[in-house]
Amino acid sequence: MAECLTLKKSNCKNCYKCIRHCPVKSIRFSGNQAHIIGNECILCGHCFVVCPQNAKEIVDETEKARVLIQSGAPVYVSLAPSFIANYDGIGIGGMRKALKKLGFADVEETAIGATIVKAEYERMLAEDDRDVIISSCCHSVNLLIQKYFPAELHCLADILSPMQAHCADIRRRHPDARTVFIGPCVAKKDEAQHYTGLVDAVLTFEELSRWLESAHVQLEPDMDDTEESRARFFPTAGGILKTMREDIPGAEKYTRMAIDGVDNCIAALRDIESGKIHHCFIEMSACVGSCIGGPVMEKYHPSPVSDYVAVAHYAGAEDFPVEQPDPLSIRKVFEPIERRNVTPSEAEIRDALRRMGKTKPEDELNCGSCGYNTCREKAIAICHGKAEVSMCLPFLKDKAESFSDCIVNNTPNGLIVLNESLEVQQINTAACRMLNLRSQADVLGDPVIRILDPAPFLKVLETHRDLRDARAYLAEYKRYVEQTIVADAASHLLVCILRDVTDEETEREKKESISRQTVEIADRVVDKQMRIVQEIASLLGETAAETKIALTKLKESISDE
Repeated sequence: MAECLTLKKSNCKNCYKCIRHCPVKSIRFSGNQAHIIGNECILCGHCFVVCPQNAKEIVDETEKARVLIQSGAPVYVSLAPSFIANYDGIGIGGMRKALKKLGFADVEETAIGATIVKAEYERMLAEDDRDVIISSCCHSVNLLIQKYFPAELHCLADILSPMQAHCADIRRRHPDARTVFIGPCVAKKDEAQHYTGLVDAVLTFEELSRWLESAHVQLEPDMDDTEESRARFFPTAGGILKTMREDIPGAEKYTRMAIDGVDNCIAALRDIESGKIHHCFIEMSACVGSCIGGPVMEKYHPSPVSDYVAVAHYAGAEDFPVEQPDPLSIRKVFEPIERRNVTPSEAEIRDALRRMGKTKPEDELNCGSCGYNTCREKAIAICHGKAEVSMCLPFLKDKAESFSDCIVNNTPNGLIVLNESLEVQQINTAACRMLNLRSQADVLGDPVIRILDPAPFLKVLETHRDLRDARAYLAEYKRYVEQTIVADAASHLLVCILRDVTDEETEREKKESISRQTVEIADRVVDKQMRIVQEIASLLGETAAETKIALTKLKESISDE
């Protein structure tokens, strides 16, 4: 089913927005990527609409349509009546001219098929004995019932959709024709693939617009004015009911109502399931506002009021002239589609909750940040392999905070966080110990001047330059510290890191004292040695003089002889 929607993996950012908006939670997260679960998806297109990263893509069938045209067979377009809302001021004539330039044989309004379907609904109201009848025009609604409410399949009108009825009518009138449907819906691509032989390709308005642009084909205003176009109301909420006659013999037993939006459809189906609704004909549309609120319209043309006005002004008061086929020829068989999800045991659910940090009922916040409405739903999704424990943001936040607190409170360095008013916002255990504080509460919210000199902090604020490893003596605490102050502009906070270097400073001073003493001793030794040397030299000088005198006298005495 979900082959109509693909994922651009590089774009998925784990925001879980697609899960939050998926009415049936048919998205699986693994490897930090979103994956659409085909057998659970109803192709409502909500994930495509809401994805902020445009990670969801509708499969483009433009090339398929080109190949059909190149085949040589006449290719007819069935154009959804919501086109008038998507292409402002362009009527069927203008669309026909433009599409013929692309190579199509002709263009007709799907509203012709809607007229056929509407007539069959009227016949059912007159002749059918079912308690509740649900329209089957919306393929997403059909998938919803087939997958999630199979017991109510008997309520689903077993009739072709307007797209199928119109393409079948085209093929009846032109036996060699191929057909392409163009509209605002993703689900129609799946409907065409599942019920083969009627629709050869399906394009969205977005695909058509890109094709027209690449072919340099301009749309020209060409509005027709015919009253035989009441079925153009079909793409609006309650549009089917607007086209149906009020005076259908035998239909007075049915209360007619229109329900749009998947959530409202699910609520109605639950009421039908529980036996609260009887004798009703219900027009159901998965999109809010019906087809004019289709995923392509909602993403690229979100103008529900002006879109309705455009459709209402374009629709006439009479039916399209059609040849009503045999009822049996437009019958449609709906079968249950198995989702293959086994309900996990209570023990498995409790284990998943425990892994999410939900050990007590009060731990189950049911915040919905993961995309699931309750923690229990998330736990069941984990058991089914659709979700990961890490998707629980409160769990990750608590885990991160716990880890952060563990680091902050066990680091030997003091940490102080101030706001721009220099008020203490946070202080760790090490800083309390350095500053002789009994507890963190003693100083939280107080000006920093109570515990530290504010001058360095003011300088960082004024200069926007961080202070790194500035050594200071805290006389009040008799401590030496290395102070680092960093300004976080994003959070408007100052972070101060204090490293106690008192022991280092004491050791340094001790070494300096020893060095000074050593130098003094060395000086004294040198002085003493110099004195000794001088004394020795003096003694040597006296001895030498006496020796010289003695030798001189001896020399003289020898000479006299």
